[in-house]
Amino acid sequence: MKIRILTFITVAIAVCSHVEPARADAEADRLREALRSATLQTRQLEDQRTALQAKLADAERDKAAAKAQVDAAKAQVRQVEKQHREAVDEFNKRLSERDETLEKWKAAYEEAANVARDKDAARARFEGEANAYKASTKGCVAKNEQMLKAGRELLKQYKSVTIGDTIVAHEPMLGLRRVEIQNNIQDTGDKILDQKAEQ
Repeated sequence: MKIRILTFITVAIAVCSHVEPARADAEADRLREALRSATLQTRQLEDQRTALQAKLADAERDKAAAKAQVDAAKAQVRQVEKQHREAVDEFNKRLSERDETLEKWKAAYEEAANVARDKDAARARFEGEANAYKASTKGCVAKNEQMLKAGRELLKQYKSVTIGDTIVAHEPMLGLRRVEIQNNIQDTGDKILDQKAEQ
């Protein structure tokens, strides 16, 4: 651009040098004024160009900074996504471990409940047997009392036997006393057998 302006000025000066001197002075003044104006415009344009180059450099720096920020943000997003995936994986792992533990606890609870039910059933069965044994024992005690009573009667009869009773019992003719004694023995034996404890 400077070259065009300088070329223009050079051509203008050459043209003016061929023009008459009075008119040449006016023309030279006008050309000088044009040269000043062109020089001023050139300086302004140079200043604008320098300002635009500075703005461009600033924009390039801002672009580079923005790109660096974007790259940093992308890296941060990747890092956050990675942490998120790891956290989700860890959460799922803990959740599955909790589920496994819960299943183990459920199985242990079921086993304990089964053992408790078995123990309750056994306890109920043993209580029933104990009650039956208590009732049986009471019956045995009552029968034992009856047996003792029958035994005492037998001892009483045995003690009351005299020599005369023995002779009469062996009397061979009628055998009445013998039958009576045998009937007493049979009755006492029956009473004793009636008191036998049932199993």
